Amino acid sequence: ALPTLADAAQALALDSIRDAASLEKFLHGYREQILRPLELPAILAAHQHAARNELRELIALDNALFHEARLKEFRTASLAVGRRQLAKLRPLRDQRFVQRYLRAVEDGEAHGWHTLVFGVFLAQYSLPLRQGLLLYSHRTLGGFLASASGALQLELAPSEDIFTAATEPLSPAVNELLAPVSL
Repeated sequence: ALPTLADAAQALALDSIRDAASLEKFLHGYREQILRPLELPAILAAHQHAARNELRELIALDNALFHEARLKEFRTASLAVGRRQLAKLRPLRDQRFVQRYLRAVEDGEAHGWHTLVFGVFLAQYSLPLRQGLLLYSHRTLGGFLASASGALQLELAPSEDIFTAATEPLSPAVNELLAPVSL
């Protein structure tokens, strides 16, 4: 449910993806303009809100993301994925926070961004946050790469090199995001 590469490239004010170099530029742009400054912090915040049962704060974050201009082109796909994943949590009837967030999305109080649902999911199942953030990052960038690789007829080796270059800075970025706040 990712947006098309053309739409995503346009949202990031990048040229169309026509070769390996422009694909690498796109992945770098996405990582630096969307993934690191918006998506990873949103997952972390959703995880923290879910762990502390802070539904009002999660709904406020959800609504703030809706008005984030950089996410406009990604909104439809994100909400579709988020709502689908949140619906899969419906059977967890004894998990009050999940049910309340699901109800808020169904009632139109919240939108159900996929990043927020992922953060709630990580908290709900007590999954390691660092690994979850890295998994999300790799899957997202890998999804864009896979989408373009077929059209560009990229061979495996160059494709792996592009993926490595795109994901290499993520581990330090996640470590920085998770570093305790010093006072």
